[in-house]
Amino acid sequence: MRVLVLGGTQFVGHAVVAEGLARGHDVTVANRGTSGPAADGARQVRLDRTDPDAYAALAGERFDLVVDTWSGAPRVVRDAVRALGPWADRWAYVSSRSVYAWPPEPGADESAPLVEGDPDAGSRDYPADKRGAELALERELGPEAVLLLRAGLILGPRDNVGRLPWWLRRVARGGRTLAPDRPGLPIQYVDPRDLAALALTAAADGRGGAVDVVCPVGTATLGELLVTCRDVTGSDASFEWVDPAFLLAADVAPWTELPVWLPEDDEAYALHSSDVARALAWGMRIRPLLETVADCWSWVQEVDAAGTAPPRRADVGLDPEKEQAVLDGWDARVRDSVVGSP
Repeated sequence: MRVLVLGGTQFVGHAVVAEGLARGHDVTVANRGTSGPAADGARQVRLDRTDPDAYAALAGERFDLVVDTWSGAPRVVRDAVRALGPWADRWAYVSSRSVYAWPPEPGADESAPLVEGDPDAGSRDYPADKRGAELALERELGPEAVLLLRAGLILGPRDNVGRLPWWLRRVARGGRTLAPDRPGLPIQYVDPRDLAALALTAAADGRGGAVDVVCPVGTATLGELLVTCRDVTGSDASFEWVDPAFLLAADVAPWTELPVWLPEDDEAYALHSSDVARALAWGMRIRPLLETVADCWSWVQEVDAAGTAPPRRADVGLDPEKEQAVLDGWDARVRDSVVGSP
């Protein structure tokens, strides 16, 4: 296939390019060139997609597939598809399970209610932006030519959000480590490379429509994730599993300060219980958790050594002083419980 990736040098986009090249596809990446060069073997076209005339450099080129990871204003996706759509057979958009109406339903699939979106809007908020982009593509190309990859939590190499890298760096420091909830808490995630593989497979098979993309329930638990982080980093970390009610009372934010974790009794926990039967039927494969974590750790070490790690997001990860304060408070509660027991 001739594949055009809009972006293509970070996280999911990079994974799509690498997978496309591995499959022998003719891959072009189109971006501003500010996040580094394209992978060896891919052609790079420099453009700023927020410029209305950006796509002149690609005018008349035909592509079997366009892959788009945009997460800002829907009108930017609208402009792209208007410029490139006449020469594109299929468009794969990396969307999000955030497009489903809140609160999400446990065990929901692609038939769940959706948020409102405007295909011609500027940037508003993440769910509305993603949904608006979906609507723009369906309006301009028709639903049968659009593949909507509604990804859940994405964990793996080149994670520029920083969730798995934060856990790896924290566990690598070793010592007593605050762990939320319980080890057996089920989680759902997808490696960006498995997401990329499904995108290319589904496109080659002529698929259209929405598909939720995360691993099936039962694939992994929070405890398995953290123990795997300890194994690959070789640290001496010991996990102190702290009651979720205590963490919430201590103003510890799930998902952000302690990435991946959502309390089981929180309505948001439905994000770890998606029905992914369609993705499995379309050929989704999930690599072992060990491979995902080990490859992410290798990348983290590489960028940390080179000083090229993506900037840490202010809302991702727990401050060490706050972690220690929470552990001290937990110890005091345990001591008080022992003293007060008959």
